[in-house]
Amino acid sequence: MSGEENRLRIALTKGRLQDKSVELFEAMGLDCTPVRHPGRRLVHAIPNYPLDAVLAKAPDVITYVEHGVCDLGVVGKDTILEQGKSFYEVLDLGFGACRFALAVKEGDRFYDTYRTRRVASKYPNVTRSFFQKKGMDVDIIKIEGSVELAPILDLADAIVDIVETGATLRENGLTPIENVARVSARLIVNIASMKLRKREIEDFIARCEAELERRA
Repeated sequence: MSGEENRLRIALTKGRLQDKSVELFEAMGLDCTPVRHPGRRLVHAIPNYPLDAVLAKAPDVITYVEHGVCDLGVVGKDTILEQGKSFYEVLDLGFGACRFALAVKEGDRFYDTYRTRRVASKYPNVTRSFFQKKGMDVDIIKIEGSVELAPILDLADAIVDIVETGATLRENGLTPIENVARVSARLIVNIASMKLRKREIEDFIARCEAELERRA
């Protein structure tokens, strides 16, 4: 096999998770200069480690890993929960930490009614799963933009959304009433790659784990 064929390929979620991934990899001793200064290029070779980094949007990270064009990926747990998974989730990287929360207008008593509640979210699958576990039927409304608008405009009784500080909710007269799930960046691995490239992938995972333990 050529040197190029021997290289692992990892898909990184563009934006903040990409930056945090680069910080982690550099602390592990990887030269991530090409990823720090990507220009318009989307695939970058790490000079001192047999790894190529692919820069992608979060849903595409999962697609690339599931289809095996990337061996590994770094993606938020929010995307994993929403899209489902056909890959191994091997490591909680810790960064990008936030949570899914159920939020309502200040003073609203969401559970104190027998009528079917309407819940708006960018994450309909996460929302559906949450209420199914409670044995509740809700009408889920998919929103692509600012989901906080839905209760303000009386489109929905509540929202399920990602919350970090809660400042955006407060500014729009909303308050979280229940946590839905904890979210952070995860390292995922293609199922076939884990068998065929076991030694190389386990080496990379071990390097990640050692740095995370050092930081703990």
